Amino acid sequence: MILSASGWRDVFAEDGGEESHSQKISAFHTVVSAAAASVFTDFLQKKSGSARVIVGLDTRPTGPAIAQTLVKTLLAKNAGVIFCGILAAPEIMAYAAACGAENKADGFIYISASHNPIAYNGVKFGLTDGGVLSVADAAQLEKDFRTLSASQSAAGILLESLDTVDAVAFDNTMNNAPRFKAEALAAYMDISRETAAGGQECVLTELASVIKSAPLGIAADFNGSARTLSIDKDFFGKFKLKFTAINAHSGEIVHQIVPEGEGLTPCRDFLNELWRRDNDFVLAYTPDCDGDRGNIVIFDEKAGCARPLEAQEVFALACLSSLCQLVWTESPNLDKKSGLLHKTAIAVNDATSMRIDRIARAFGAEVFRAETGEANVVNLGRRLRAEGWTTPIMGEGAAGGSIVHPQSVRDPLQTIMALLKLLRIRSNPGKKGFFELWRDRRGVETPYSNNFTLSDVIESLPLFTTTSAYSDDARLKIASAGNEELKERYQKIFLREWREKKEVFFNEWGICEWEAAAYNGSEERRGIKNFGEAGRGGLRIYFSNKNHIEFASLWMRGSGTEPVFRVMADVEGMNPHIEKEFLAWHRGMVQEAAAMPDSARNIL
Repeated sequence: MILSASGWRDVFAEDGGEESHSQKISAFHTVVSAAAASVFTDFLQKKSGSARVIVGLDTRPTGPAIAQTLVKTLLAKNAGVIFCGILAAPEIMAYAAACGAENKADGFIYISASHNPIAYNGVKFGLTDGGVLSVADAAQLEKDFRTLSASQSAAGILLESLDTVDAVAFDNTMNNAPRFKAEALAAYMDISRETAAGGQECVLTELASVIKSAPLGIAADFNGSARTLSIDKDFFGKFKLKFTAINAHSGEIVHQIVPEGEGLTPCRDFLNELWRRDNDFVLAYTPDCDGDRGNIVIFDEKAGCARPLEAQEVFALACLSSLCQLVWTESPNLDKKSGLLHKTAIAVNDATSMRIDRIARAFGAEVFRAETGEANVVNLGRRLRAEGWTTPIMGEGAAGGSIVHPQSVRDPLQTIMALLKLLRIRSNPGKKGFFELWRDRRGVETPYSNNFTLSDVIESLPLFTTTSAYSDDARLKIASAGNEELKERYQKIFLREWREKKEVFFNEWGICEWEAAAYNGSEERRGIKNFGEAGRGGLRIYFSNKNHIEFASLWMRGSGTEPVFRVMADVEGMNPHIEKEFLAWHRGMVQEAAAMPDSARNIL
């Protein structure tokens, strides 16, 4: 099992194949599912004094079998169960928050493996604060799970408890799903509108008004995900947007689940076909199976065809839109004289490109980083708000996922809304639109025109070349992935390379100095002396030029959701050849560190 704050995952299909469509799970995974429900019930009892659990699932084939085991175990432990059937991840979290506000639930279990291949499955846990468990709570739950799993008698007791559940009570619980699903949809619709408005209903009023006179079409390749049964069509319909989708039948998973690379090809082809019939269709998205992220395809008028956006580009556009909205609505944080925002933050993960820093700086905002993992970023955002920072958006640039306050989960609907605002809230007499506000802060000298396209907005972003998190070059399979010792060994190699090649680095890349940073949970520590301090968290090395401006970086971390070690290079400018060289150097050092003999452990 892969156990992390982002969820517990494994290949659940009985035959063990990663691409298996089998609906059956093994006896082992039945026990695992029962153990997960059992420890979460006890966890809630200790934390809340009661255990009323919302249960939902995405559309993976093994989901129903896991759901049956979870529900039976919860009933056997006298927990209250609200079974909703298939929900998107943001939907169950919105419903959990609504139920918590009405004191009807204490937490949720969501059956999903997010973007992993189809035969994977697993569980995510949360309370009623709108997100997954905090890192501390997730660690406690994992500890409880390991303790139970170590018991010799646990499997037998858990399996026997499944047979004690009253059949009528179980059937009633499962049959109530449509009623609770309807409540979940309503809760999700409410929070989605509130999030899109950002506390300023005038934004949505303006958007709806402009779309009425300048129609737009949104397309989706649902790939059989949980979003097939969610609010997407109705939500966009409220703004009079045209909407259509392919692979829109629940469970109709016809291509790879992760919405990257070839996973976006059907969406691209669909948008091309739509645009030929109706050129109002300029945006499309593909979600992953649980629907909490969706990467974007646009119709590029300059290229004359549809093309996918890089995940880092998508998140950069969402951040730009959020900051523009604060200025456009004249947020209390806005200094009208300078046009800059004060005490405004963006919370991101450690693998987010530095282009976000450039965007934030143009508005006077600051960027704070946490270790990769949705729970880490959300915790960081909550801490910043508690410290008095306005934090309109959080996210993980490497995955393109936007978490827009007050939601605490990634949501493709909000990403699409961010792009729509950039595209349609244009300048009027006496009030500049989003794009013109951004151009002012970028210091663009060419005359502004209201006839811009989304391609123009994308071209205006700070240029960085960043390794795609899901490219083959971004992943390494090494036995010691993520551990402290590997990073210490890497440091020895890095320091050797720096001593030998620093003149070359300066002459070829303009590098004058470097600084290492460790990311653990929601904490960032810059200037660390021992790379091993990063532990199982993220390690990033920032490189600066002669003006002490950071312009490139290398990053590494063992994945918490897949058996791989991830690496990334981030280089300012449109410099794919430098990014490739930089990444190859980085990969080589990581591989050398992994192969280093035990005698080389003491390096400092």
